[in-house]
Amino acid sequence: MASALRARITAAYRADEAAAVHALVSEAALAPEALAATQRLAASLAQGVRAARSTAGGVDALMLEFSLDSREGVALMCLAEALLRIPDPATRDRLIRDKIGRGDWRAHVGKSPSLFVNAAAWGLLVSGQLVDSRSDSALEAALTSLLRKGGEPLIRKGVDLAMRLLGKQFVTGRTIAEAIDNAREREARGYRYSYDMLGEAALTAADAERYLAAYENAIDAIGDASQGKGVYAGPGISIKLSALHPRYSRLQRERVLAELLPRLLHLAQRAGRRDIGLNLDAEEADRLELSLDLFERLAADPALIGWNGLGFVVQAYQKRARAVIDWVVDVARRNRRRVMVRLVKGAYWDSEIKRAQVDGLDGYPVFTRKVHTDVAYLACARAMLAAPDAVYPQFASHNAFTIAAVHTLAGDADYEFQCLHGMGESVYDQIVGADKLNRACRIYAPVGSHETLLAYLVRRLLENGANTSFVNRIVDPRIDIAELVADPVAGARENAGAPHPRILLPAALYPDRKNSRGIDFSDESALSALEAELAVAPPRSEARPLLGGPEMDDRHTPTSVANPANRDEPVGLVTMASVADVERAVAIAASEGMSWARTAVAERATCLERAADLIEHERGPLIALAVREAGKTLVNAQGEIREAADYCRYYAAQARRELALATPRGPMACIAPWNFPLAIFVGQVTAALAAGNPVLAKPAAQTPLIAAAAIELLHRAGVPRAALQLLPGRGDTVGTALVADPRIAGVLFTGSTAVARGINRELARRDDDPVLVAETGGQNAMIVDSSALPEQVVTDVISSAFDSAGQRCSALRVLCLQADIAERVLTMLKGAMAELTLGDPRRLDTDIGPVIDAKSRDALAAHVDRMRAAGATVFQLPLPAACANGSFFPPTLIEFERIAQLEGEVFGPVLHVVRYREGELASVVASINATGYGLTHGIQTRIDETVEAVCKRIRAGNIYVNRNMIGAVVGVQPFGGEGLSGTGPKAGGPHYLRRLVWEPVDAAATAIYAEQTLPGP
Repeated sequence: MASALRARITAAYRADEAAAVHALVSEAALAPEALAATQRLAASLAQGVRAARSTAGGVDALMLEFSLDSREGVALMCLAEALLRIPDPATRDRLIRDKIGRGDWRAHVGKSPSLFVNAAAWGLLVSGQLVDSRSDSALEAALTSLLRKGGEPLIRKGVDLAMRLLGKQFVTGRTIAEAIDNAREREARGYRYSYDMLGEAALTAADAERYLAAYENAIDAIGDASQGKGVYAGPGISIKLSALHPRYSRLQRERVLAELLPRLLHLAQRAGRRDIGLNLDAEEADRLELSLDLFERLAADPALIGWNGLGFVVQAYQKRARAVIDWVVDVARRNRRRVMVRLVKGAYWDSEIKRAQVDGLDGYPVFTRKVHTDVAYLACARAMLAAPDAVYPQFASHNAFTIAAVHTLAGDADYEFQCLHGMGESVYDQIVGADKLNRACRIYAPVGSHETLLAYLVRRLLENGANTSFVNRIVDPRIDIAELVADPVAGARENAGAPHPRILLPAALYPDRKNSRGIDFSDESALSALEAELAVAPPRSEARPLLGGPEMDDRHTPTSVANPANRDEPVGLVTMASVADVERAVAIAASEGMSWARTAVAERATCLERAADLIEHERGPLIALAVREAGKTLVNAQGEIREAADYCRYYAAQARRELALATPRGPMACIAPWNFPLAIFVGQVTAALAAGNPVLAKPAAQTPLIAAAAIELLHRAGVPRAALQLLPGRGDTVGTALVADPRIAGVLFTGSTAVARGINRELARRDDDPVLVAETGGQNAMIVDSSALPEQVVTDVISSAFDSAGQRCSALRVLCLQADIAERVLTMLKGAMAELTLGDPRRLDTDIGPVIDAKSRDALAAHVDRMRAAGATVFQLPLPAACANGSFFPPTLIEFERIAQLEGEVFGPVLHVVRYREGELASVVASINATGYGLTHGIQTRIDETVEAVCKRIRAGNIYVNRNMIGAVVGVQPFGGEGLSGTGPKAGGPHYLRRLVWEPVDAAATAIYAEQTLPGP
């Protein structure tokens, strides 16, 4: 029974939306009499809210005036999010000028009856007094004058106070003691409280320890305040699981269960001794099953027998919600306890949709229509009310219809409502109290400093600023009350449960091609399928020259290819091509291979689309090869599969659209790197094939096996052998012979700058205009000013610098930190580095695998030794003993004075850090440009003016703002550089194929490439 219920949860993860809604409608439907009563009560509540808010201020009025589809609403959010945590006055002033100066604040002044809104509209308090809305013209003149005269300190003080006022609307108190004291007035009116210690997911062990101590202190303080009221009538606490462990994810499941469960049990026992409630808060969908594992173990622990304060939060917008309710009820009954269940709508909808789209997942974990979430909520509510022995229901909602429906369904049952501090009181003031509906309401009360408000505030603003949010709509007089209290079941029946027409499934994201299919590493079903696919992958592979004609007999002796994670483990055999093989292959390409040029564009495109399907179908063997031959982690290996499939489909679609009249150039040499032995290899090959050119493919000498597997799939897809030949071998033999052959019409190269220069020189000797498209290295930098969020910076730096063992062309090499936040960021960064797992890439919990070979490892070690000898400060993780037999190199951080101290690109998990002072931004940009590279660049700031200034001055092919710097998506973020980082059009972009054909090419397109040559001799 228990396993079957758990399996239901897993199966519902990304279920078809229409089928999921259909299964819920009958449970959620109200009888006609009950529906009529519900709508009468809902209308009364909504009218009461409007009447109260016509004179009240606060965040509700603020959100109505400053919607997030306005520039001013976004500016207000940015100010509230960043201002109070910026340490230096100069950056705070720049943020204020940036946000206030760009908004049309006068358009908002005087429109709202709320004085709070009008104060926020101006963003300042003059001489410590709130400005009356009728003095807007004088205030505008004062503001203009202050900005012109440099009155930043006064404005800064005013905006600072205004932002603190905004923060106070969302936070009950800065400390638990202050929050408990502030709660007394509403507790006297019948409200209850559940306190939440504000903070985001822990990134370091120190973060987790700090949050643990905060929870311990809060439990003790809440227990004292409860005065024996018990888990239902007294206050409680909400626990954010990711705050208590720095690696709270499915990939680290065993570690989390071993380390986090004891902490949770400790807190639960502490709450049990105080007889207060403790709820495990809901987080992102990919963490749900891990949260269920922890909850089940807590519920079964004998140390908690006799305490009914353990609680769990269920998000109705998840398709799994209804199955989770049944499972929680079963867990409670099996352990003879009653558990608290808080039912919420859900607060991460935007990120859940985006993550599924970016990751190419099979579907969404959440409903795409709000009305479907409302239906799921009612179905879950009914199931909770039907199990009073197992569940104490807690219904969290600000929606008048939902509240009224629960009230109607529940009758005299034992339950409570819940609302968010600062956002639901105008509804529940009509419910709480003996002279009202006499139902209890517990306020979810955030506790923390204004500086820690960030993520919580942004979620609330996004959640309640959305056009479909009830909190937004209920105060909008343009919306009829009848519309607000419409029956969601009727709405779901009317649309037959169909998903929102503008929110396409991830596979259908692009209009002219399929999105590549990803693996959800939080889905147990997906992990089981991957395990089965890997289990049947061949233990050994082979690569040899694949020419368009009959095989020759004079083959060289094959050599073994070893696993970089374990040099004693052979992965397969490779037979290297000879110079004679190259001669013969080029001859075939220039003769029989040119039949591909005469093949219709549509047929060529169809072959590439079949190849994409085959790559996805054969992902198991390909992932196994990427892991064992190239040292890729499982996550990175599946990323290679996706990128390769995306290249096939993107270039096929582009060829269909643009190349019907184009003339292919002729045989193309594709020389690929080892760091993306499938994705870049396939990208080069399919681009040349899409353009009608026969291909001679030379994979990196370190990774020939996966290249041979890709060539086989392309042949199976219909590409003729004469049009696509494989030449494994060393660069100084096979590569040199290919580039020197005058029959080669062009070279597509990814690799070192030095080799690219040599190719450039060789091709320049010819007078027939051969093509060179080169993507080389980069001294990729990220600039971080003091307005950036340190937690986001650390997360992005960790992935940018150390993902794929730092062996990405786009990887972060130099972090430029504003000195005002450098110590805090570096302390956090080193703590986050310490949480990384270095080891066997076949394990799910491995973060970082080996570098490609011993030569690369030794070069990295020599670089670190040189920097240390030159006086640089080095922080380096220890190398686990299990890594001794592979070419592993530990994540390393080197702090030094100037970027000019770096002699060239350091290709591996080594991050260099330089500090700069506020006001030195221009010189930092200049020093980055002086390296001569221009591949990727990152900017972390909340100031738009800074983004614009850096983008205007920095020389880089790809610039990433407030995110990591890796993982460019084909067709979305075309990838390529300038200067020492490459020449020619960007891969996966709109101009790439046009470079590989003769005509038609317009003058504008020609101009793009005319001056793009590699600098130097």
